[in-house]
Amino acid sequence: MRSFGSDNNSGVDPRIMRAIMDANSDHTVAYGDDQWTRAAEEAIRSLLGEKELEPLFLFNGTGANVVALQACTLPFHSILCAATAHIAVDECGAPVKMTGAALKEIPTPDGKLTPDLVRPYLHGFGFEHHSQPKVIAISQTTELGTVYTPQEIKELSGLAHNHDMVLFVDGTRIANACDILDVSLREMTVDAGVDIFTLGGTKNGLMFGEALVPLRKELAENIKYYRKQTTQLYSKMRFISSQFIPYLNENIWLENAKRSNDAAQKLYREIKDVEGLEITQPVQSNALFLILPREISEKLRERYFFYDWDESRNEVRLVCSWDTTEGDIREFAGYLRELVKN
Repeated sequence: MRSFGSDNNSGVDPRIMRAIMDANSDHTVAYGDDQWTRAAEEAIRSLLGEKELEPLFLFNGTGANVVALQACTLPFHSILCAATAHIAVDECGAPVKMTGAALKEIPTPDGKLTPDLVRPYLHGFGFEHHSQPKVIAISQTTELGTVYTPQEIKELSGLAHNHDMVLFVDGTRIANACDILDVSLREMTVDAGVDIFTLGGTKNGLMFGEALVPLRKELAENIKYYRKQTTQLYSKMRFISSQFIPYLNENIWLENAKRSNDAAQKLYREIKDVEGLEITQPVQSNALFLILPREISEKLRERYFFYDWDESRNEVRLVCSWDTTEGDIREFAGYLRELVKN
C-alpha cells in the first residue's frame, strides 16, 4: 500500500539499512560508549562547525522533545508554543507530565509564532501566582507545513534571550526547511540563536531515532540524566547512532528532504486546479493541506490512507515521503480527477 498519510509510513533508506547491518557485528560496549556513537556525534559537530557540542541520540521525536524541555524548565515555568504544535496536540500531554511546566498555546494562522504573537504572553515575571515564561518552542517545519526563515528564528531567539528565556526548535523535519530555503543547518540553528534543537531522522529515511543538540552548556549539564529518566537511553545505542553517520556525512538528510519536498510540489501542481479543491496553506515543505467535498474524500480513502486535519470543514493533510514516486503522484491525482469528474 502506498500512502500520503505521513512520512512515518515510509520505509528505511537502503543506505541506512546497510549502516545498521554493518553495525550488527561482534560485541561492543552498551549505552552509547561505542565507536559508532562517537562517529555520529562528530558528524553533528562537523555539520554545525561546533567542536564542543554534546549531542545525544534518542528513540523518537516525543522523547527528544520531552528531554529537551526537561533540560530547559522547572515545574513552575511555562512553555509558549503554537496551538498546532506537536508538543501541544500530538504527544498525549507528555511535555506537561514530564516537566510539570504549563503549556501556553498561542493561536496562529499558519503554525508559525512571531514576536508579536508571543509578546502578550510575556508577563507575570517574578509574580509567584503565575507560571514563569521560560521557553519559546517552535516546530521546523511547522505542523501546517510552513517554514521559518533563519531571520524569523533569530527574531524569536532575540525576544527569548531578552527575557532570560530559551528558544527550543522541534526539528523533526528541519532537513525539509534547510532544503527548501537552501540554507545550512548551522544557519538555521547556531547562527539564528537557537538554544537547543532536535534533528529528525525517523521521518526522513531512518528506521528509528532522533538526535538532540543542546547549544548552551548549561542545558547540556544534566541532559543525560533526563534521557535516562525518560526511558530514552537505548542500551544498544549503536543501532541508532550508526544511522546518523551516513545520514549526515553522505548528505542523505538533505537528499531525502529534497525528494519529499519535490514530491509535494509535484503533487501540488497535479491537483491544484481540480474543481472543488481548496489548498489552505502554502506548500513550503512535504505536506499539503486541502479542503475537499466530503463525498470525494470518502471515496479517496477507499484507495489511499491520509489523515483528517479539521473535520469541521473537511480539511485533510497529504504528506509526501522520501520514497514517494512520480507514479504515486500520478495515480493519486488521476484518481482524484476521475472522482471529481464522475
